[in-house]
Amino acid sequence: MNSEIIKIEDKNILGVYNRFQIALDRGEGVHLYDADGKKYLDFGAGIAVCCLGYSHEGYKTALKNQIDKLMHTSNLYYSKPVAEAAEKLCRAAKMDRVFFTNSGAEAIEGLIKTARKYAYTKDGHHDHEIIAMEHSFHGRTMGAVSVTGNEHYREPFEPMIGNIRFATYNDIDSVKALINDRTCAILLEPVQGEGGIRPAKESFLKELRRICDEKDILLMFDEIQCGMGRTGEYFAWQGMGVKPDCMAVAKGIGNGMPVGAFLMSEKVAEGSMKPGDHGTTYGGNPLACSAVAAVADIFEKEGIPAHVRELTPYFEGRLDGLAQKYPTLIKERRGSGFMQGLELTFPVSEAVAAAQKRGLLVISAGGNVLRMVPPLVIEKEHIEEMADILDAVFAEKKDQ
Repeated sequence: MNSEIIKIEDKNILGVYNRFQIALDRGEGVHLYDADGKKYLDFGAGIAVCCLGYSHEGYKTALKNQIDKLMHTSNLYYSKPVAEAAEKLCRAAKMDRVFFTNSGAEAIEGLIKTARKYAYTKDGHHDHEIIAMEHSFHGRTMGAVSVTGNEHYREPFEPMIGNIRFATYNDIDSVKALINDRTCAILLEPVQGEGGIRPAKESFLKELRRICDEKDILLMFDEIQCGMGRTGEYFAWQGMGVKPDCMAVAKGIGNGMPVGAFLMSEKVAEGSMKPGDHGTTYGGNPLACSAVAAVADIFEKEGIPAHVRELTPYFEGRLDGLAQKYPTLIKERRGSGFMQGLELTFPVSEAVAAAQKRGLLVISAGGNVLRMVPPLVIEKEHIEEMADILDAVFAEKKDQ
C-alpha cells in the first residue's frame, strides 16, 4: 500500500518536496499509522500544526456539525463561526483586530502590507523599510520569502520585494545600525523555528519594544510556529513580557485545518487597513473558523498551555540527559516548551531516518538541528518513549 501510493504521487505531484517513503493513513491520539499499518509516535505534529493530536472527538464534532450547516459564504456576509473565532482568538492573543487567512505565509503578507500602509498613512511616502532577521523563515510566497533571512530561499526568485534589511537575531546593535527615518517595522520570530530552534533573549525583545515605541515603528512577531500553546503560553511573547503591535499566526490555531491570521492593536488598525486594501476569497470561511473556535474552546477546557508548562521541565530534562550522555554527537539542546531542538555533530538526516525506522517521527531544522514539536497533548510516557528511541539512535551512531 505504501509503495502504491508513493508511486502515484511521485508521478503526478510537482517535485518540490524531499519526502519520506511513508504514506500516512490515519492518526489516533499522538500516534500515526501508515498505509501498511506501521505505528509511529509523532513528535513532528505536521510541522507543529496538530496541537491536539489526531482524532480529538470535540474537534471532529465541531467540524462535522459545521459541514452540515455551511462551509463557505465569502467575506461579503457575516456568520456565527467567524464571529466566535475572531472573539476567541483576539482574547487569547490579547489583540484588538484580526484578519483570517488561508496560511501562515498569507498572514505574513498581511503584516507586510499593514506595516507599509501604516507608514504611508503617516507621511505619504513609498520608500519605507522593514527590518527582518537573519536565519529567519516566514513562508514561501514572494513577500514572505523577501523577509526570510536565508539567501538559499531568496536567490532563485530574485528580485524580491524591495526595502528589506536584515539584522542579526539577538544582537540589538545590529538592529540599531539599520534603523533610519524610513524604517516602518521590525519583524521577527520570538522563537526561530527553521533557523534552528533559537529563542529570542528577553532583553533583546524589550529593547526592540523601547525603540519601536520611541520611533513609532511597528514591532511585528511571527508566532506561526511558536504560538498557540507551544511554549506554554497561548503565544510565546506572553511568556517574555513584550507585546507586539501586530502578529502572524497559523499552524496550531486550526489543528490541521488550513487557516492563519494576522492580528493587531486598535491603533494600528485605525492607522492602516481600510476597505479595499486587503481581502481573500476563502480566508475566514465558516468551516475554517469553526476549527479555530473549537481549538480555543478545547485549550481552555483541557488546560493545554498549563499542561505544556507542567511537562516542559521533564521534556527538557530528558533531552539534556541525552546531550550529556552523547557529547560528541550532540552539541546543544535549546528551545522553549514543546518546541525543542538538538544540534547534532553528524548529519541530522541520519538521525531522522534512524528514529523513523524505530517508530518515531521527528523532523529537522536549520543548522543541523533535530527538531521536536509534538502534539501538545503528549504525556510523560510519550516523552520517555521518544527519549528511549533517540538514546538507541545515538548509541548505534556512537558505535559506528
